[in-house]
Amino acid sequence: MAISAVARETVFALRRQIARIEGTLPERLEAPASGAPKAIPGTVRSGFPSGLAKKQIADAAGSGVTPEITIVRRGLAVASPDAFLHTGIERLDTALGGGVPKAALSEIHGLETRDAGAVAGFALSLASLILKQKQGLPVLWIGTAEIFREAGFPYARGLHAFFGIEPEQLLFSEAPKLVDALWIAEEAARMTAFAAVLLEIRGSPRLLDLTATRRLHARAQSAGRPVFLLRQAGQAEPTAAPVRLIVSAAPAASRETLAGALAGSIGRPAFTVDIGKSRTALPGQFTLEWNPDEHAFAERRPEEERAANSVAVVPLSLRGADPAPASGAVLAFPALASPAPILPTACDQPSRQQRPAHRSPRRAG
Repeated sequence: MAISAVARETVFALRRQIARIEGTLPERLEAPASGAPKAIPGTVRSGFPSGLAKKQIADAAGSGVTPEITIVRRGLAVASPDAFLHTGIERLDTALGGGVPKAALSEIHGLETRDAGAVAGFALSLASLILKQKQGLPVLWIGTAEIFREAGFPYARGLHAFFGIEPEQLLFSEAPKLVDALWIAEEAARMTAFAAVLLEIRGSPRLLDLTATRRLHARAQSAGRPVFLLRQAGQAEPTAAPVRLIVSAAPAASRETLAGALAGSIGRPAFTVDIGKSRTALPGQFTLEWNPDEHAFAERRPEEERAANSVAVVPLSLRGADPAPASGAVLAFPALASPAPILPTACDQPSRQQRPAHRSPRRAG
């Protein structure tokens, strides 16, 4: 099988990228000096040397030139910048190797059922970023009746207000069973009429195995469209998705005003995003805020996270300051005088209808 040669500059770019991920020492990334042995063209390839390379190696052995063979992992290629959906967060995009892949299956995972709202909100945020580039194309959301009954449907006015998505740009497909939802997702993933396809499932069903996710990933690659797998309360099982993001809700910060942060207010929605799996990234955690006005993400730094959570766990007393720090010696309570007898008043007297019940029993004889 003929395999094309890789340019020398591309090889060193790949070396630098791999070394940055693995933490290799910088001196190992230097290009060979001018006095170093010359490499034979055509010997840099994937796998073993070809017939032409073998002949050049044999000729170089007699001429005193030391051959250099760089083994490149099969299937490794330099992706174009347009192949990724940029989230706008430089640290997250760098960790993911450029962003969320467009023509691929990406998994957005919620560990618990209560995270379904955060997972859906994060997926709609990504869909909003995609619709900025794919004007006029709708987004298809696929799920079973159980999913939509448990998590509900997005609110139309909220779609427009928070994400800039018109109601007609988001299509829903409710399937009675998971096997039907998977069939719809596979057929929709091969179409270019959708800007993105969202498949929402619950738990860890057997039907969604490695083979099913491979089919979704392959069809997303052929169509050049992203497919997002939203998983509620499921285990992190092996899938063909190159990226798995674990999303949960983060505490909202205070609303910012001209005078500063407004105490006690609720600011923008926030997400805690963990990189659960990635072929180009190490595990990491990010706190992202969604700006509903600009329809863009913003990262919250750790110091801002501490400021957002700097509230008392137990509220103060309604009568004033917290009495706990001012507590001192415990004194005995003074003896209280016996209370005065309570005399009946006119309002305590029984009514005329109640008087027979209060009469003394009749005498015998």
